Amino acid sequence: MKRFIVLSLMVCISFLSVFSQRSERILEEGWKFARGRYASAEKVNYDDKLWSSVTVPHDYAILGPFDRNNDLQDVMNIQNKETRVNRKTGRTGGLPYDGEAWYRCHFRLNGNSRSFLYFDGVMSEATVFVNGRQVAFQPNGYAAFQVEITSYAHRPGKDNVLAIKLDSKAYSSRWYPGAGIFREVRLIETGDVLLSAWKTKVITKIVGANKAEVSVDATIEGKNKSGSIVRLELLDTNRKVVASRQASVRAGEQNSRQILTVLNPRLWSPEQPNLYHLRISLVRDKRVVDHLEQEVGIRSVEFVKGQGFFLNGKHRQIQGVCIHHDLGALGTAINESALRYRLRLLKNMGCDAIRTSHNLPSSLLPRLCDEMGLMLLIEPFDEWDIPKCEKGFHRYFEDYAERMVRDMVCHFRNYASVILWGIGNEVPNQRDPEGWKLVKRLQQYCHEEDSTRSVTVCMDQIPYVLANGFAKEVDIPGINYNTWNFEKAAAVWQQGMILGSETASTVSSRGVYKFPLKLRSMAMYADHQSSGYDVEYCSWSNTPDVDFSLAEKYPWYLGQFVWTGFDYLGEPTPYNNDNWPSHSSLFGIIDIANIPKDRYYLYRSLWNKRDHTLHILPHWTWHGREGQVTPVMVYTDYPEAELFLNGKSMGRRRKLSLSEVQSMKGDSLALLRHYRLIWDSVKYEPGKLVVVAYDREGHPAMSDSVCTAGQPYRLMAMVDKHSVCANGTEYAFVQLKVVDRQGNLCPDSSERIRFRVDGCGEFVASANGDPTDLNPFHISEMPVFHGQLMAIVRGNGRVGELLFEASADGLLPCKIKIKTK
Repeated sequence: MKRFIVLSLMVCISFLSVFSQRSERILEEGWKFARGRYASAEKVNYDDKLWSSVTVPHDYAILGPFDRNNDLQDVMNIQNKETRVNRKTGRTGGLPYDGEAWYRCHFRLNGNSRSFLYFDGVMSEATVFVNGRQVAFQPNGYAAFQVEITSYAHRPGKDNVLAIKLDSKAYSSRWYPGAGIFREVRLIETGDVLLSAWKTKVITKIVGANKAEVSVDATIEGKNKSGSIVRLELLDTNRKVVASRQASVRAGEQNSRQILTVLNPRLWSPEQPNLYHLRISLVRDKRVVDHLEQEVGIRSVEFVKGQGFFLNGKHRQIQGVCIHHDLGALGTAINESALRYRLRLLKNMGCDAIRTSHNLPSSLLPRLCDEMGLMLLIEPFDEWDIPKCEKGFHRYFEDYAERMVRDMVCHFRNYASVILWGIGNEVPNQRDPEGWKLVKRLQQYCHEEDSTRSVTVCMDQIPYVLANGFAKEVDIPGINYNTWNFEKAAAVWQQGMILGSETASTVSSRGVYKFPLKLRSMAMYADHQSSGYDVEYCSWSNTPDVDFSLAEKYPWYLGQFVWTGFDYLGEPTPYNNDNWPSHSSLFGIIDIANIPKDRYYLYRSLWNKRDHTLHILPHWTWHGREGQVTPVMVYTDYPEAELFLNGKSMGRRRKLSLSEVQSMKGDSLALLRHYRLIWDSVKYEPGKLVVVAYDREGHPAMSDSVCTAGQPYRLMAMVDKHSVCANGTEYAFVQLKVVDRQGNLCPDSSERIRFRVDGCGEFVASANGDPTDLNPFHISEMPVFHGQLMAIVRGNGRVGELLFEASADGLLPCKIKIKTK
């Protein structure tokens, strides 16, 4: 039996300084920004007084405006089965991201011996200057990097100028890449001898119920390392030391490897994301000269031929989603409260994993995934040396690929949440008979930096791959879509397991329903929307039910990453070929405003094993459809339910077995009836639609209802929290609905809502989830889309109360109060 085994303890590399030898500061305030070409802007004495003042993280292009002419691309998208060149409008969101831009800020050093700048992500092709001298160039906007500036910076008491030139190219992306310094910048100062963050590695040799052995490889940098002592302490959640060791660094050595034994370890999993706290201290002459602190998770991962995926010795199938890096209305500027809000939505759905498609994430994502319990597949590339985009990363691949892969592994290998490395997504090299050599090479880089994890490559050209051996070297073959090829691939490939690395590509718009109810591929309508019945998909893909059935049938099926968890800016398929206005995707289970679509509850009904689900669709306000067939679906984990319209039973339905489904010839919805309850022939009449779910013993267990809405009467608000940090870094999400007098959602409503924030707060952005809406996100008014939208607010630096009011012509307004602390 061949096994791909990972027995690992992962460490959240979130290094905190508590001793004077290491100091770290986030360079957030005091930045000056300008778009365009500016000669000599790197010089110390350059006059930037007329530039804009901004805080970092910062995404300058999210302010728009949306425009059809932004980044028009004439492309034949082979992986989308296109056979001719098409003009792509909205492919990168219709936002003005390309062109040159500059950032400048001033800083002073504290006086330690060595100094570094750490960048978590700068979009894109960043050239970094310190005091007028170039210190770094990073072509990949998603990739973190660090540069030592000791010899470039002035000593304490003198001013230093940091200048960053960006040169984002048009035709460089297939989605909205963002623009600017969109992630954290950190200034780090240390002594002469220090602990290296990315070179320090922590794994476990043994993981069991009674004992775990934790191996810590601490790397020391600097001269005169001999005589140093590396001290380790592992603490539980009560800050009680559960294991400790120390060892001297011998002359000529750079690494210190020690083993910590943890008795009765509390293992990390999505259900119980238990973490320990690891302290690594570097001691010289009985004095701590450097110090790292990290959150630690202990867990084992196994990929077993023919049997599937095991976490901590228990078989499970991955219930994951793919996500891009943008945060909807907030753009790509990373924010912890916004990302945390999104991850909570995914967790409630039952999602247990994320694929960072198709780029490196911010450091914040794995830290939160460690804490909240979400597994990660991290990948660095969307293309190798053969282009998908005219100005894509292929231009730098040969010179930078090895560095990108090794940096990815060193950066993220110590997080509990990371279970797999990806090395590429749907690369054109799949068609190359020699493509397998690049697979082998890139995978080897991963293995050299981390022998504990398996590697996958995400493939869509399966007929070519089956013929040319592209997948023969990879640890875990990943298949994007191609569900009809899974059984053939499983029989041919020697790995004996397959990951659904990208699945479904079902498209839908929240609150939109198209009639008659039937499966449709690449369906397009005059309103540029897709049906919320979750029966429409792309030419290369399928409905979610097909992927559910693969998971149900085959133990070698490792699970799936759905395309996508959230709608994102760009790729408005099926309206991507000159169908403006369409600026965001329709793939999401959750829309770009962070409001769940109906499909959210379909996945929740299968994936959330903790809570019951019962959700009815569509809405029941259909003026003009009286007497017409308006099918009803129910998404639930219960096996059967009965539907009532105005008190009259529409019949009791149960989920069909797979064998029953297979015998239903001629019914295109047959497979769907195994995972959904469907009433095909309900005729619309105004009133109340009620569903009653029954448990396996046949007892009534749960009910849900939807009513025909009256005239819009008032606005109703729900907020995710009632207090925020006053300093403006924490956001509150206010979901607004237009309702009638009885509180029923008015799904046809399109009123324009105005926002006002007084007191100790300010308005940030809003979104309504409409992929065709061209209203800027940052303006304090927005029309609702099918009766709903999301507004985002924050503190303004003062402690007290934030007063939020939403109003619209002809409707009663709503107000909420949020404390700022």
